[in-house]
Amino acid sequence: MDEINDSSQNSFNLIDCAVFAGMLGISAIVGVYQAYKSRKNTDAVREYLVGGQNMSIFPISMSLIASYISGIAILGLPAEMYVYGTQFWCVVIADSFVSLTMAIVYLPVFYGLGITSSYEYLKLRFNNAVRLLGSVIFLLKMLLYIPLVIYVPALAFNQVTGMNLHAIALIVCAVCIFYTTLGGLKAVVWTDAIQTIVMFGGVIVVAILGTNRVGGVDRVWRRNYDTGRIEFFDMDPDPTTRHTFWSVVVGNYLNWLATCSVNQAMVQRCLAMPNLKKANATIAIMAIGIISIVSLSCYTGIVIFAAFHDCDPITTKQIRKPDQLLPFFVMKIADSIPGLPGLFVAGVFSAALSTMSTGLNSMAGVIYEDMIKPWLRVPASETVASRTIKATVVVTGIICVALVFLVEKLSGLIQAGKSLSGITAGPLLGIFTLGMFFPLANSAGALVGGLVSLNLVAWISFGTQAAISSGKIHFPVKPVFVDGCPESLKSHASNLTLIVETALREQPFFLYRMSYLWYTWIGFLTAILIGLLVSWITGVNQRQPGDEKLYTPVIHGFLRRKPVKLGVERQELGKIGAADALDS
Repeated sequence: MDEINDSSQNSFNLIDCAVFAGMLGISAIVGVYQAYKSRKNTDAVREYLVGGQNMSIFPISMSLIASYISGIAILGLPAEMYVYGTQFWCVVIADSFVSLTMAIVYLPVFYGLGITSSYEYLKLRFNNAVRLLGSVIFLLKMLLYIPLVIYVPALAFNQVTGMNLHAIALIVCAVCIFYTTLGGLKAVVWTDAIQTIVMFGGVIVVAILGTNRVGGVDRVWRRNYDTGRIEFFDMDPDPTTRHTFWSVVVGNYLNWLATCSVNQAMVQRCLAMPNLKKANATIAIMAIGIISIVSLSCYTGIVIFAAFHDCDPITTKQIRKPDQLLPFFVMKIADSIPGLPGLFVAGVFSAALSTMSTGLNSMAGVIYEDMIKPWLRVPASETVASRTIKATVVVTGIICVALVFLVEKLSGLIQAGKSLSGITAGPLLGIFTLGMFFPLANSAGALVGGLVSLNLVAWISFGTQAAISSGKIHFPVKPVFVDGCPESLKSHASNLTLIVETALREQPFFLYRMSYLWYTWIGFLTAILIGLLVSWITGVNQRQPGDEKLYTPVIHGFLRRKPVKLGVERQELGKIGAADALDS
């Protein structure tokens, strides 16, 4: 253990650079290969956006896993375990319920309508204004999220290896834009599959080597248990407690559901499967994969604490932030296996690349299908449409690269970004659920409910971030020690007790103190309740023949046999839903 707490550190060498460069090179080659393979396809747009709907289960499953796990998760989960304890690990319990809900409630509707953008549903169920609202919320989320996904691992990479942050971010983004533009969904999915394997490999190797260095699983567990880090069933019902069993399992369930079931980035991959049965199989595999990688990352966090249990690298200022714990630890044990830092960095950036490529591909689909195509008086040819989508990928990619540079200039944005998904997830899931479960809801209700929900959660989220930044909110952390540090490091240790005592003098507004894991529930319920109220005030929607496809199979038994006719345009519904994929 002395060698881990030693102040010396290994460096990133040529072997590590070769491993990292190899991962980027393989990703680029896959893009070129898929572009060459699909060059003669007649339905270029469908091929580019949903892979011709003939993808196999393995790559789609790997892509779904990669889409969920970003570099922020790979670095953030170990830091969460180290600083706050293992309560957040219970998040894996929610995943099985999310997968089941997605397969039963939401996916059958998208397959039944045969659409390529999940936001097309909002036009069919409501109108173009609601569709545009959903698309804009999604685009804003991705344009803010992708730069964070690239910046966080680039920052960690820079602080561990000394390589220029801007250079590495630019190279990685350029490779990602290149293969996403050339190969479309198939390139994204197959590179995701490769990157998922690299990501798993990196995390597994670090977890095994770290456990061995500490002295076995028993010692890892004992050191964490003795400091109060091992906790899974904190049943405190207080919604202001940062993490409890209820907030992590029940609260996060809805956030994951929104991320998986109505998010275009996820739905687009499921729609690439030839039928609903295979799509559901990929969702089941995705659930197993996400539980595995999340558990591995969480376990790595308690391994890191066990390694530094008597010499905290944050207190001794060897690193500046908890997010740097994992790369710092990897560099400490790098002498065991040549190329380990390269494999680890490749794994972290694989997670970032997969998230970025998925985002670029899905954003291009949404922009073309929901914003460009509806305004075309004459339908564009397959060639023109395909080139337009590819150009959109390049433009959105360049915007994301520019925003990576902007992220560095803004303080506190990373922390704000973590609650960003809660701001957009609740309103989006609420609008879709309103449409699928409540036939009486109309377009005015969906629009007003979505806007009110979005603004309410944004107000709570930004107010909370301001309260945290000003020191009005403090989250209790687990104890750390420096007793085992060399004298040269002990002198850098700072006393943190004063911060803890002064942070609780003034209690901020109740909603600002609420756990961020409840944000999605607030947005979700607000969108539905306001939507139903406004629909009742403005005149409820009346169904007409053929509308059944717009509602989830869960409520089909409650629908009236003889719906009242209403003069609402549904001609597109008959055309789009002609080939009922549910019969597959």
